[in-house]
Amino acid sequence: MGSAPSAGFFQPLKADDPAVVGGYRLAAVLGAGGMGKVYLSYTPGGRPIAIKVIRPEFSEDPEFRRRFQQEVRSAERVQGLYTAPVIDSDTEGAQPWLATAYVPGPSLAHAVARHGALPVRSVLLLTVGVAEALHVIHGAGIVHRDLKPANVLLASDGPRVIDFGIARAADSTALTSTGVSVGTPAFMAPEQASAGTVTPATDVFALGQIAAFTAIGASVFGDGPSHAVLYRIVHEDPDLSALPEELRPVVTRCLSRDPADRPTLTEVIELCNAASEAPLRQGEDWLPQAVAGSITERLQLPAPAPTPPPQPPTVAPTAPAAQAPTPTEVSPQSPAPAPSAPAAPAAAPGFTPTGVAAAPTQAAPAPRAPAPGAQGTVPPGYRTPPPYAQPSYPQPQPQYNQPSYTQPTYAPVHSTPPPFHTQGFAPGPPAPPRPRRTGLIVFGTVAAAVVGLVVLGSLLPDGTGKGGGDKASGGGSSSGSSQQRPDPQPVSYQGIEMPQNHQLMFADNPPRPAEEPTGAGVLYGHGDLFYYRDTLFGDEKFGTANGKLVLLNNSEKGSLETCRSVTRFTEKLGLDQLTDGSQVCVLSKAGHITLATFRSRSGAKDETRFITVDLTVWRNADDAAKK
Repeated sequence: MGSAPSAGFFQPLKADDPAVVGGYRLAAVLGAGGMGKVYLSYTPGGRPIAIKVIRPEFSEDPEFRRRFQQEVRSAERVQGLYTAPVIDSDTEGAQPWLATAYVPGPSLAHAVARHGALPVRSVLLLTVGVAEALHVIHGAGIVHRDLKPANVLLASDGPRVIDFGIARAADSTALTSTGVSVGTPAFMAPEQASAGTVTPATDVFALGQIAAFTAIGASVFGDGPSHAVLYRIVHEDPDLSALPEELRPVVTRCLSRDPADRPTLTEVIELCNAASEAPLRQGEDWLPQAVAGSITERLQLPAPAPTPPPQPPTVAPTAPAAQAPTPTEVSPQSPAPAPSAPAAPAAAPGFTPTGVAAAPTQAAPAPRAPAPGAQGTVPPGYRTPPPYAQPSYPQPQPQYNQPSYTQPTYAPVHSTPPPFHTQGFAPGPPAPPRPRRTGLIVFGTVAAAVVGLVVLGSLLPDGTGKGGGDKASGGGSSSGSSQQRPDPQPVSYQGIEMPQNHQLMFADNPPRPAEEPTGAGVLYGHGDLFYYRDTLFGDEKFGTANGKLVLLNNSEKGSLETCRSVTRFTEKLGLDQLTDGSQVCVLSKAGHITLATFRSRSGAKDETRFITVDLTVWRNADDAAKK
């Protein structure tokens, strides 16, 4: 590394961090989140950029890749004054990444946590800038979905909105990673928290929360467990008692529970200008001095890592320089009829050494020397290509009549291969006699019989009555179509709090409790796992409406193998059957297998009852067992 990262904003690269991503040499770690890690790098011209490397687990989910590629393409069209533009990306590599312009400023979350609430003028300028950013983002067909203080950076000339649209790539996909949340509970809109509905008005609600958070220094829906915050967002009014009077018109309208009652982004800007005593103009003084000092600190960038001297490419040794092949030379395996000469001997007109027709007056080409510097383009570990094209398969050459090249055949002994002129070749010299033809055919017949016996033996049942060979001993291999797909890796989620009458789906990452639908005849919803409480009779159920479950005995160890083998199926359990540490196997109809470990329940006096569970999910594990 060129120099140690400055201050505490730039962390040095660790052993597990890559040195280069997409040709960009990394200089420092800027931060990490549920979806990936962000690094500092530089363009060839020296401009700093931020590179977000998506966690490798995401590459295993084809739906995430499809959505991520779509969102990146849309994000590349966003070129607003208050957004961090996308500079470069790779959505198809082994580990996807996205590069944006580096913004030398703290996040709004960091600034408020360190310096407290901002003055009204700064809040109005922040709201106007974020509204302009959302206008451009929505114009590109993107809904941010996860607008929060951590995704708003404070630059010297105004705010910058980042990570727009990326949350959609993770929405409702069966990812094999942990800690990813589609939307932050404290800044979700009611329709997003309850039904998952997302529209541009959803971002307007989040904008109102951000404005209030900046002015108050706290969330207007309070803190606490995520389920409690979501409940207040859906059912209760925000606490605006500490909000400055000038900001009430815009914040109140943005936080309307009905999306249709929220203002447009143009109206938000108009409301902010009406609330300001002086015209709103972005400038170097839009932030308090203490916050502006954080920008100065982040301008002290670490030097880019020095580029190592170029190393000569690793090229496998090549064969000695060969003369140009004659029309009868086929491959190095074929014996040459005579020492080769620089010029090809007389051959049938119109044929080159590769068997491709040429002009009648064109002579056989001489060997071509590699172009200067051409070997430098060969990737390390690859052989240098031969200096001439090899014969195209399946067109044989006359030398294929050699006895040593005869393949075993099941055809009658008296059959002969068709003459070469019927395959588009000019008649060549007569084939030499084949004195060992009978012996070779006998050998081929014997070999074919042995192979047939081996194949037949592999299909016969073993001593246990099961098809195939003894898998335990490793003897014999089945065909590719009968091999089982490897079991998926387990994904663990600790301390999930499920409020009463909530359900979750195992395909979500992480599984997020949502309210059960309330419709005629619907009692337990349609979730992979639900917690239902009858407030009239006090009946509490823990179960699945989308599969089957089994309560394991104390002697049974929870594992994927155990969950596949148990058969005492039911669909729901009484909560009185569960104690701390009880393990339940849940097999969903979608093919996901989950080991749910019951941890605790809330107190009887709590306003909202909830239970706490740990989940270990094997996604698509049932499909893997069947294949």
